[in-house]
Amino acid sequence: MTAPHAVAAAADPGRISIHVAERGTASGKGVIRCEVGKNIRFSTESLESYFFADWNPTAYDALLVAAAVEFADRTQKRSAYVWHRDIELRIPVHDVGHWGSPRVSGPLHEALSLLTGDRWQIRFYRRRHAAKPTEQGLLSLQPGIDAVIPFSNGLDSRAVAGLMDREMGNRLVRIRLGSKMSDREALSRDRHPFTAVPYRIRSENAAFAESSARSRGFKFAIISATAACLAEAGQVVVPESGQGALGPALVPVGQGYDDYRSHPVFTHRMEALVEALFGHRVHYVFPRLWTTKGETLRQFVEECGDPSWSLTWSCWRQNRHVSVGGRRRQCGVCAACMLRRMSVHAAGQFEPRDHYVWQDLSAKTFDQGAVASYRARGKITTASREYAIAGALHLDHLAGLFGSKEQSRALDLAAFQVAAPLGMTQSDARARLDRLLNQHRAEWKAFVYSLGPNSFVADWAPGSCS
Repeated sequence: MTAPHAVAAAADPGRISIHVAERGTASGKGVIRCEVGKNIRFSTESLESYFFADWNPTAYDALLVAAAVEFADRTQKRSAYVWHRDIELRIPVHDVGHWGSPRVSGPLHEALSLLTGDRWQIRFYRRRHAAKPTEQGLLSLQPGIDAVIPFSNGLDSRAVAGLMDREMGNRLVRIRLGSKMSDREALSRDRHPFTAVPYRIRSENAAFAESSARSRGFKFAIISATAACLAEAGQVVVPESGQGALGPALVPVGQGYDDYRSHPVFTHRMEALVEALFGHRVHYVFPRLWTTKGETLRQFVEECGDPSWSLTWSCWRQNRHVSVGGRRRQCGVCAACMLRRMSVHAAGQFEPRDHYVWQDLSAKTFDQGAVASYRARGKITTASREYAIAGALHLDHLAGLFGSKEQSRALDLAAFQVAAPLGMTQSDARARLDRLLNQHRAEWKAFVYSLGPNSFVADWAPGSCS
C-alpha cells in the first residue's frame, strides 16, 4: 500500500496538504497526517519550564503552530526549478475565532510567505480535547524582566549573551534553543525557565525530505516571543552579527530565494503577529547588526574574559559527515565554519586544529586540507567540496559588495528595507551598511592572505586578492 506522503508528492511535487491531528482522530484521503504525540512530541519537563506561572492555551497553540510549520516545511522537497510550494495546513487550536481572525491570520501568513517564499494556506479548527495543563513549579524567574535572548551553542549567541549580561544582569533571561534540557552544556541542576525547545518533530520516513529549513526563523522567533510574553518582557534580543543577519539576503545562494531568517524585515512582521496573538508588544532588537562576528568576538573576549567561546559550535553538518576517529568535529569549510574561522582570526584568537575536519585551509588542494585519516577512508564527497566552494564564494561576494557601482542600487534597496523596521533614516542605514561591508571586506582579505597565495581558499576567492 502506498503511503499518503507518496501519493501527495507524486500528484504535484509543488503542492502539499497536511492535517495536524490529535491522537484518535481520523484524517482524510490525499493528505499527510501529522499526529500530535507521534509526529509532534511535547516534552512535559520542557513545557513546565515555559508555563512556570500559569497555563496559557494560546501560548501552547503558538508552540504547536511553530512545530506544524516546521513539519510542513521539511516534509515536501522543493523542485529543482521552482522555489515556492503551495502548502495547505490544518491545525487544531483552543480558540478558533482568535487564530482564524484576520488580525492574527493575516500577519501569520505574511510572515511565513516572506520567510520561506512559499504560498501558505493555514486553517484552524477546534481541538476535540483541551491540552493537558502542566504542573506549575517554582522556577527561578526574577521580577522586572526586560528582555529575553535566544541562547544556543553558537558563537554569536554565547558572545552576545555574555555582553548583554554585563549590561542587563537579571533583567535578561536566556531561552535555550537546544532540544535537550542542558543544551549540551554543563549547567546547574537547578530548574530554570525556558530550558529547551519544548517539542520535537518526527518524520514518518527515516529523514525529512527538505533541508533548506527556512521555517527555522519562524520557529525561533515565535518561541522567543512566546517566552517574552510569558515573562512579561518587552524585547527579544537577536544575537546575530551583521554578516549572519543581513548577509544571506544580500548574497542569495544560486537561484534560491532570499534568506530572511534573522532579518529585521522578517522580525518586524513577527512583531505584528505577536501583538495580535498575545495582546503584548514585543520588539526584536539587534545589538550587533552593524558589527561583524569578529568584532563581536573581540569585544566579548576583551570585556568578559571568557574562554568558553571556543567550545561553541557553528557547523550545521550532520555527525555522519564530519566525524573523525568516532568523534564529531566541525567541518571547517561550510559557510558557517568559514565565517567562524575568519572571525576568530579577525578577533586575534586561536582554535586548535583538531576542532575541524578540514584542519589546514592553507593546503594547496581541498583534499589535502582534510585530516589524513578522513581522506584515507574516502569520506570526502562531491557535496563537501560544493559546500566549501559555496561558503568561500559567499564570503567573497559579500566582501565584493563594498564600493561596487554595479551593486549600489541593490544596497540602497537593502538600506531602505531595514530603515523603517529599525526606526532610522535610509541614509543612516546605508552608511552603517557600508561600514559593515567594508569591515567584512578587510577581515576576509586579511584571513585569506594569512592562508597564503597557494591555498585552495585563495584559489576559489578571486575577490580577496583585488
